[in-house]
Amino acid sequence: MDMYAAYQEVGSYSAAAQICGTTPKTVKRAVAKARAAEDASSTQDALVEHNYDEVADLIVERVARTQGRVSAKRLLPVVRAAGYDGSARNLRRAVADAKATWRRNHHRGRRPGVWAPGDMLVFDWGEIGPLFVFCAVLAWSRFRFVYFADNLGAEATMAALAQCMETIGGVPKTLLTDRMGCLKGGTVAGLVIPTPAYVRFVTHYGTRPDFCEGADPASKGIVENLVGYVKSDLMIPEELSVSDLVRANTLGATWCSEVNGALHADIAAIPAERLEIERTLLGPLPSLRARIGKVVVRKVDRLSCIRIDSARYSVPDVHVGRQVEVRVADGEVMVVLLGEIIATHGVIAPGEACVHDEHYGAGRPAPRRAVRPKTATEKAFVAMGPVAEAFIKGAAARGMTTLGADLSELVAMEAAHGTGPLVAALARAVEFGRFRAADVRSILAAGAGVPRPRGPGDALIVDLPAITTGSLADYAVGEES
Repeated sequence: MDMYAAYQEVGSYSAAAQICGTTPKTVKRAVAKARAAEDASSTQDALVEHNYDEVADLIVERVARTQGRVSAKRLLPVVRAAGYDGSARNLRRAVADAKATWRRNHHRGRRPGVWAPGDMLVFDWGEIGPLFVFCAVLAWSRFRFVYFADNLGAEATMAALAQCMETIGGVPKTLLTDRMGCLKGGTVAGLVIPTPAYVRFVTHYGTRPDFCEGADPASKGIVENLVGYVKSDLMIPEELSVSDLVRANTLGATWCSEVNGALHADIAAIPAERLEIERTLLGPLPSLRARIGKVVVRKVDRLSCIRIDSARYSVPDVHVGRQVEVRVADGEVMVVLLGEIIATHGVIAPGEACVHDEHYGAGRPAPRRAVRPKTATEKAFVAMGPVAEAFIKGAAARGMTTLGADLSELVAMEAAHGTGPLVAALARAVEFGRFRAADVRSILAAGAGVPRPRGPGDALIVDLPAITTGSLADYAVGEES
């Protein structure tokens, strides 16, 4: 119940306080305030004089000149010179009232943004320390895109825009951002002139650039909110670092898929589903991605590699001898041929090599040390087959320096014993590591009756007969009678 109405009804501060659940002093102040308001409405009070009335016009003029930004501390020397001898506190009150009056009379009258499908892509940069995040929002569907980089230059911005448009699957009619220094070539009559590189970029994609008014971030608040959201929900909890941009962008893609698949509170719809509708109204992507920044050209050498910063990166071997473009950004090396990415690598240190087996058709083969006979004796011995080659490799591995002389004796044994028995003796010699000619002769002299050692076999499992068992009590010693 109104305290003044309660007081009028009961006529007592204490009784009115009990009715309203407060103290009598509070009721008394409320009654006094209400009566003062009634008196003011019935009779015109005399104007209260202030010690700053003489400089009030000067205060209003300075507030208007600075668009409500001037402080009382800056105005104090000015009004002192104009004759003000009051306190700084009174001046602060006068300046605050003047500012409030100016803002009421100069409100810009904002209105909510109305977006058309396929019309506007709004983007901006955010940063935490050395890590920069590119954020973009497709205005109608509220589809969000995030990309991390180690700088916010023109090349990084246009590369992020190209990646964004490839992600959404189309080109919007307008790219809106603030007056980025990397994209702004100059300003004439309040209008931003984009850089030639940015003009070439938007022309390649068939869209147009647009820039906000100066010092007016609220005109693209749709992406300003996203920047703060990414910082608080992704960058800080995940402790993302500029030293691992691959991880940061992987987590960024996962985060975008989650938020774009959730219900958006502002549009009461799921951005990923709205994107399917908006994509039909987007412009088509060009067949080739735009060239951004300085183009680095390399020739694929005979090793099917290109060299960047004294490091080697493999390329599919079908491109040996061709000229390719190389793009290095965000810790990644991309090799491009006619607009198509043919190889992707992570950046490695100088002097190292990053090789992918699929670029060569298969994995790296093991080194082979083939037996290549030169003399007639070697050729005659190797002609006995793979066992002879295995004998030579085994003897060489054991350091048999007399192998050349032994081969002559072994070839002579073929005429005496025949090829079959000699090959069998060589196989046994290889098995037991005996690589002298005398060893082979001993094996031949032993004949076919020599034992053939075998490795241990499987465990022997025998079914044992079942027997009856008795209790331990049956074996107890009985008491003496």
